[in-house]
Amino acid sequence: LVLTAISCISCMGNKNSRSRKEKPSAPSAPSAPSANMSKCGKYDYDLVTIGGGSGGVRASRWAAANAGQKVAVIEMPFNPLSSATAGGLGGTCVIRGCVPKKLFVFGSGFHHDFEDARGFGWDFNEPKLDWKVLQEKKHKEITRLNGIYGNMLKGANVDSIEGSGKLLDNHTVQVTGPDGSTRNVTASNILIATGGTANKLNIPGAEFGITSDEALTLDEVPKKVVVIGGGFIAVEFAGIFNASGAETHIVYRQPTPLRGFDEDVRTTVGENLSKRGINVHAGANPVKIEKAASGKLTLTLDKGGPVEECDLVMFATGRSPNTNRPDLGLKEVGVELTKSGAIKVDEFSRTTAEHVWAVGDVTNRINLTPVALMEGGAFVATCFQDNPTKPDYEYVPSAVFSQPPVGTVGLTEEQVVQKGMSCDVYISSFKPMKSALSGRDEKFLLKVIVDVPTDRVVGMHMVGADSSEIMQGMAVALKCGCTKKQLDSTVGIHPSSAEEFVTMRTPTRRVGSA
Repeated sequence: LVLTAISCISCMGNKNSRSRKEKPSAPSAPSAPSANMSKCGKYDYDLVTIGGGSGGVRASRWAAANAGQKVAVIEMPFNPLSSATAGGLGGTCVIRGCVPKKLFVFGSGFHHDFEDARGFGWDFNEPKLDWKVLQEKKHKEITRLNGIYGNMLKGANVDSIEGSGKLLDNHTVQVTGPDGSTRNVTASNILIATGGTANKLNIPGAEFGITSDEALTLDEVPKKVVVIGGGFIAVEFAGIFNASGAETHIVYRQPTPLRGFDEDVRTTVGENLSKRGINVHAGANPVKIEKAASGKLTLTLDKGGPVEECDLVMFATGRSPNTNRPDLGLKEVGVELTKSGAIKVDEFSRTTAEHVWAVGDVTNRINLTPVALMEGGAFVATCFQDNPTKPDYEYVPSAVFSQPPVGTVGLTEEQVVQKGMSCDVYISSFKPMKSALSGRDEKFLLKVIVDVPTDRVVGMHMVGADSSEIMQGMAVALKCGCTKKQLDSTVGIHPSSAEEFVTMRTPTRRVGSA
């Protein structure tokens, strides 16, 4: 995990790289810009980036280290809880998203490992999770990574300015420091990379619920918790709470979770949620949250009885582009937004305002950390290296760290039908070898979708242990144009679950046009 986090922010040199003679400037609160001006000599910087998350840091470091630009990043002070005045270098992924969540998945997951171990002859007293220890170590790790981001920027000669940024015109950003003081910095180009924020449903009593931000900072595990939502954040946190010892309920509107994922994946994940002991309320909508004098919460649903005597209700009901917390001054400079509130960009990440660009979740394209990194790199090539580059969204892999996890890349079965393609679908659903002794009643799923006319593999999906690790390799294969014939000619690793990907010979069904 540490290596992964570091690699996400590592600097990749290229033939256009050149060293900077000036010494790296230390991260600081708002202060006067360096006496050295931008390359054109007209502005303080060649690039000012508002937002120090994955996309913003990648773009800033590459612009400085690989393209020789004078760059500054504006980011608010570090805090595990985001707000209009707090954030931190590393952004959502490092501070209150991917990294801490994955640490909690690891920490809670030992519960199931202990259960499985008894089937292999292990005998021990009932283990207990010390949540405070896990929470303290998690906080120490995200603090460390926040510092690494600062050092990486420093090492690339990027100025780190603490505060919030607001556009005054196409070349000027007003910085408001933690103490409320303001100053202006100017730049030839401005990049907005302010990410997204968690949503709550607009229902009575919503103020009694929390989001994933707060869930990652809880002082103790609630005895009874309800997670509202059916997306990847919802199923991940339902798994974390359940494995940490809480009586866990999950409520979602659809018959199965993970809308937008392959239907067989959705069905398998839904079944596994129940088999892991999570109380699933499918096809239900939250109506209201009520808080008793005792502090206990009741969630009323439009279908079935209420979920009563809850210690915690968590909203995992999507995220919105962060374009107004704090005010970025977008409207005043002509940056248009989409209906969803995202910054409208073209294929090269240019906004509707000249010299203003945007990458990452604030543009609401594919909201994944590695995609923001890709967009940041493409922006640098386009803006500073005379190499117009469009982000490539074909065969972007993704994972859901449910328990067990999901890995996927390419098209779903439903998408190929919608596209009018003719595809063979190969499916292997089975109890993994480990369950033979552990006794766990749970299915793994492996699925391959093949375009019939070309024999090209266009989709691969997996539910099961290590699926995210396995699917990263499969994504390379699909990116290289892998065919079913090539899969079939590959020797499997035995015994493993992944070998099923190269041993399925008979299609389960053919779908789409003839």
